[in-house]
Amino acid sequence: MTTSMINYRLTWTDTSGRPRTAASRYDRPSGETRKEQLEADGCTKVTLRPVKPGE
Repeated sequence: MTTSMINYRLTWTDTSGRPRTAASRYDRPSGETRKEQLEADGCTKVTLRPVKPGE
């Protein structure tokens, strides 16, 4: 049995209205934590989406 790791990437709009994409990938719990931090900093449209290997 194999276990596959699912990576996630964050996208958001910063406080100046500029769209951003995280350069790093996260596991689900770390991504959720970072999402909460971005929202607390006033960023909008924060989404955590799964990414395929090599994407």
